[in-house]
Amino acid sequence: MASEKQYIDLFVQHREMIEKHSSPVLNAPRAEALDSFSALGFPTKKIEQYKYTNVDVLFAPDYGLNLNRLHIPVKVQNMFCCDAPELKASTHFVVNDQYFSPHYDAADFPEGVLFGSLKEMAEIHPELVKKYYAQLAPMTNDALVAFNTMFAQDGVFFYVPKGVVMEKPLQIINTLRSNVDFIVNRRILIILEDSAQAKLLICDHEIDDVRFLSTQVIEVFAGENAVFDLYEMEETSEKTVRFSNLYVKQARGSNVLLNGMTLHNGVSRNQTHVTLDGEGAETHLYGVAIADKKEHVDNYTTIRHNAPHCTSNELYKYVLNDEATGAFAGLVYVKEGAQSTASEQTSRAICLTKKARMYAQPQLEIYADDVKCSHGSTVGQLDQNAIFYMQQRGISKEEAKLLLTFAFVNEVTEHVRVDALKDRLAHIIERRFRGELSRCKGCTL
Repeated sequence: MASEKQYIDLFVQHREMIEKHSSPVLNAPRAEALDSFSALGFPTKKIEQYKYTNVDVLFAPDYGLNLNRLHIPVKVQNMFCCDAPELKASTHFVVNDQYFSPHYDAADFPEGVLFGSLKEMAEIHPELVKKYYAQLAPMTNDALVAFNTMFAQDGVFFYVPKGVVMEKPLQIINTLRSNVDFIVNRRILIILEDSAQAKLLICDHEIDDVRFLSTQVIEVFAGENAVFDLYEMEETSEKTVRFSNLYVKQARGSNVLLNGMTLHNGVSRNQTHVTLDGEGAETHLYGVAIADKKEHVDNYTTIRHNAPHCTSNELYKYVLNDEATGAFAGLVYVKEGAQSTASEQTSRAICLTKKARMYAQPQLEIYADDVKCSHGSTVGQLDQNAIFYMQQRGISKEEAKLLLTFAFVNEVTEHVRVDALKDRLAHIIERRFRGELSRCKGCTL
């Protein structure tokens, strides 16, 4: 309990400061979160869903926290400028865990749309935020969710009212900034009412050459016939540890696409839970992990089919080089009575060296009899015959390997429903395979 105790003591000693710089809505569940975290402690490898990542060791170092919300000097709007202008997204910034967009203009959005600081929105619209905040992410059975709920003081709030279609994608640039080893706790709350539509891209970057640990909890509520795309792209450094927990609840007829891309990192542990709660709901869950050196990428997913006539498609792909490790554990659960369910789950990995490691655990749990469900997992190497074939036609061996790995992950990026983003990703991934992204350079500095 050594690692847990330092954070429990920190919270108890500075709880007044934490709550002073947050809002009553975000403060309300902190007591329950403290009780849950104290009872659970950090998960160990003996817990099934955390068997591939040693959480306690990663939290053990002495990280700083900005509980008093001291000003961190950074001009993010000048430092990070996305070099894909054709994306035409509405760009917003989060520095560590604090929403930071001084030039934001609400007039850029359709009437009724709310977007901005979670803390401020909870003060302006307390009943709306209270209705959804901490309602999907369970504190009682996941210590990292409880930990985040204890310490999170701000984040992003995104609300799209009934029938509103947002034509322009939104982009959130999460920037890690500190001159000492630092821990960040961030919340993102997204609500789409019935028949609303929106697309959101979240990019994770870091500026300083220190150790960062970030915890993030995202809650997404998709109303009836809502359509929502969420793209997450991580381009940080080998010193960064990231724990992200994403929870999605879908109503009747909703359509949600989730695409998580880890392009450069240290240790990343991404947990995704999707609940199809209404008849005819549809979810598409995709992921790409490109890792080398001693990078570690662990994805854990759960899709629960609670209603009939729902569809889920899941595809994760890994390219692992050097001594990198990858892990994928995916569960598709079909509840009794969820007839006419269609679900397909696939994970595939390529290990480019003998020291790269991949762990895969696909699972199906079905309690209905009229379903079409499948799952599969493969771990292998590049096709040597294909490499030889291309060499015979004048293509160098290294270029042949690059073409094959690029084609391998392209199956995931092809599902991106924003053309400009799809093109940009193709460019970034090619550079990554060529070794040009030794650290974050996805944006123009």
